[in-house]
Amino acid sequence: MAAVGVAAVAAAGTEAPALGSGLGYRPPFRADLFANRSRVDFLEIIADHYFDAPKEKLAELDLLRAHFPIVAHGLDLSVGSAEGIDSAYLEKFARLIERIDPPWWSEHLCFTRAGGVDIGHLAALPYTQEAIDVVARNVETVRARISAPLLLENITTVVRVPGAEMDEPEFLTRALDATGCGWLCDVANLYTNAVNQRVDIDATFERWPWERLVQIHYAGGRWRDGVLIDSHDAATSEAVWALYDRIVARAPAKGVILERDERLPIFAELLDEVARARATMRDCGRWP
Repeated sequence: MAAVGVAAVAAAGTEAPALGSGLGYRPPFRADLFANRSRVDFLEIIADHYFDAPKEKLAELDLLRAHFPIVAHGLDLSVGSAEGIDSAYLEKFARLIERIDPPWWSEHLCFTRAGGVDIGHLAALPYTQEAIDVVARNVETVRARISAPLLLENITTVVRVPGAEMDEPEFLTRALDATGCGWLCDVANLYTNAVNQRVDIDATFERWPWERLVQIHYAGGRWRDGVLIDSHDAATSEAVWALYDRIVARAPAKGVILERDERLPIFAELLDEVARARATMRDCGRWP
């Protein structure tokens, strides 16, 4: 497992192409996107939107791929499920990856199914060695079917799961070590957890696995009943931008993606965020 892990990290990290600053694709802004192709370096698609898709949806995918580099992001692989990977879901994902041939693809470090039940959200894993062992077994199953490099993303959780044997930076580092995956660092998630769990980012910053970072997500959220929610429905906050700038200066980011799912603004506002993210990449020598 260790030898496979080292090779996989190399493929997902230092050998991965630099893709620049892009957008999470959403159909409502397709026309605006094509009118501004030169201002978006690459796209991230939600993989699940193209499973069992009608021919019109697949034609949309082919159109996007003809004009932009594309990576895929999954929602329901459930790499943390003790019952293992759903073979039917994995096969759909594999066929999509074969169709678009991305330089990498990503999923969340979490579970979405338990006891055969789809729980409907990204559920946090306990920060234990047992959970890491489960993830490693599941990633091995996935890698036997999909050879493209897999990145795992840190998620938000309002409360820590009881029984933790380590904190989040150590858990993530050890999970990436065990699986050989690269890291999709969601800056908004990292910041949101720090705020809600009252963690000092400065004190833990150097303990995150920055050498494994390949891609970044950033997004805006909102407050609800005293809790910061990763809602993807607002502009990125200055606090998240500050953390983003620090991370890009520290880690070898190959591509950064703005996520916006609700309350879509005029497209020019999304382009402004994409340009701001690209400027930091250039300032830090991550993009030409």
